[in-house]
Amino acid sequence: MKHACVPRFRFSRFPGVLLAAATAALLVSTPASADDYADVNQLIRSGKLAEAQTKAERYIATNPRDPQMRFLQGVIQSQSGKTDDAIATLTALVREYPELPEPYNNLAVLYAGQKQYDKARTALEMAIRNNPNYGTAHENLGDIYLRLAAQSYTMAQQRGAASAALQAKQNLLQSVFSPPAPAGRSDTRRAVPAASVPAPGSEATPPRSSPATPSR
Repeated sequence: MKHACVPRFRFSRFPGVLLAAATAALLVSTPASADDYADVNQLIRSGKLAEAQTKAERYIATNPRDPQMRFLQGVIQSQSGKTDDAIATLTALVREYPELPEPYNNLAVLYAGQKQYDKARTALEMAIRNNPNYGTAHENLGDIYLRLAAQSYTMAQQRGAASAALQAKQNLLQSVFSPPAPAGRSDTRRAVPAASVPAPGSEATPPRSSPATPSR
């Protein structure tokens, strides 16, 4: 009998260009800037986060409103363990460019990592509102609903609503959240979804977040 896989929030991947709804200025990408994005993405993939951060900061100093590099900066911060900085970077990005769905998705992944599931849900709903075909955000939202359901069932039990039906629902969610044990061994530890942020334009898997640059 196969165990269900642990839900993992996933970062979205930007195709490397900005959304069509963005301003004309955002739609113009020079060969020089494209090279900069590629260089930073390669450094992130290679795990050279300090170098990637330095290059991103140097670029942003002369192009402070560039959403693609700022998104990459958020990815670098997240992968460097600077979650609060990454949240601040992405929050500022969605404030200035609310039409971009990917930063909302990555914000949700970061919030989920802090167990702020209501904030994660709100961010994912914004991502889906901006792009109803955004499959990664839909999947992440489903995982958030599972986490919220688990919280509600626990609260119900603590408030005296214990019943066989409630216990069955909790057991079902437990089977979803628990990873399969290695062959020949049992493991009772609970797994928690990873919430690291992949670099924009780079590959990443956590509720999934979007790596790389915002799409044009």
